[in-house]
Amino acid sequence: MFNFDRKTLYIILGAMVLMSVFLGQRSIEGIVLALPGVIVAMTFHEFAHAWVATKLGDDTPRLQGRLNLNPMSHIDPIGLICLTLLGFGWGKPVQINPRNFDGKYSLSKAEAMVAAAGPIMNFIIAFIFLIIYGIFVLTIKTYTATTDIIISILISIISVNIGLGVFNLIPIYPLDGSKVLSHFLPYRAREWMMNNQLILTIIVFFIVFYTDIMGYISLHIMNGMIWVVNWIIGLFV
Repeated sequence: MFNFDRKTLYIILGAMVLMSVFLGQRSIEGIVLALPGVIVAMTFHEFAHAWVATKLGDDTPRLQGRLNLNPMSHIDPIGLICLTLLGFGWGKPVQINPRNFDGKYSLSKAEAMVAAAGPIMNFIIAFIFLIIYGIFVLTIKTYTATTDIIISILISIISVNIGLGVFNLIPIYPLDGSKVLSHFLPYRAREWMMNNQLILTIIVFFIVFYTDIMGYISLHIMNGMIWVVNWIIGLFV
């Protein structure tokens, strides 16, 4: 039986970050251009959790100053570094009190709705900025260093939001996907997952880090969004 140990997880992630830096997987320029996307993704992700929890009757996020779009309210330093260097990370968790929910939905469903709100918001933000990107590219008459930087930032915002959304839907603790999946699992399956949190987390993190499965899924989501955006823009061009 394994219990989740946050300190152990941080050590593992720290080792991955160092490997990423030493192996030259991230350039300084790439890190700088990725930051806007990381900040936007983390801020809207955590705000979505707070907003849905509040709508379900729990005022805890608002009382703790999380019901806003101030990046300083939502960014977790370690999660910021991991997301910037490794391509996956997390924001400052939004604390909720399920006992405050209005009872309109079952407890597990309400918690699943709060959890799903973050990734869904990331996909919405990615879609909105993809539309902005498409319109911007169509209206550019001359490419300059400034337009290249703007395009790079827009691409960063789109790709990071899709990546963060996909990553957080992985069904392991403490990611959002675990609470979403728990709502649909029988009791014994939920209990088994809780009792084996650490080993499942380690296995999944190494699979994500050493394979391109997240990139594969993110690419297909991106292609689907591009198809829809091209269709929308085509209606007006």
